[in-house]
Amino acid sequence: MYEVEVKVPADLEAVRRRLRDLEAESLGAVVQEDTYYDAPHRSFPETDEALRIRSESVAEEGDEAEEDDHTETRVTYKGPLVDEGSKTRAELETGVADDETFDGILTNLGFEPVPTVRKEREHFVLEAFEEYTITLDDVDGVGEFVEVETDATESELEAARDGAYEVLERLGLDPDNQIRTSYLELLLEGKE
Repeated sequence: MYEVEVKVPADLEAVRRRLRDLEAESLGAVVQEDTYYDAPHRSFPETDEALRIRSESVAEEGDEAEEDDHTETRVTYKGPLVDEGSKTRAELETGVADDETFDGILTNLGFEPVPTVRKEREHFVLEAFEEYTITLDDVDGVGEFVEVETDATESELEAARDGAYEVLERLGLDPDNQIRTSYLELLLEGKE
């Protein structure tokens, strides 16, 4: 299975207004902290792979998510990008009971943590595009973005990417403004 993702910079308030006009369904808000790792046997930046531990806190209705509202931790491996038109890549993910213990396992195996990416996310879905998740991201130290994503098999990749472009256009956003750079890479570029 592949994750097909298209990400563009955006004014989140303007996108929220457009989502209200389109009667989008809110799927909730979360705060995510992603700790990324580099491998001892190869450089993930060079191979365009990623390994992360994600801690996610869910916001209660009407409240902002708080870091101490921890509800879930997942470990994710993302393979190299597979096309030029989106951020499509193979993705493997599973739950982790204890993020500190798993961090200890990785670091004892020689994996090195790199800076943590923190973002506040809101998820939405449009009735006509239920298979796509629309995510509004406010990323600390990086900026505001909209991601449209779905899962697809290899034979569905082109159609899934075209659908993501159509969702962006419905939101008044231009798919040609797409950024294929990860939030981690953007954060590191900003620190240079």
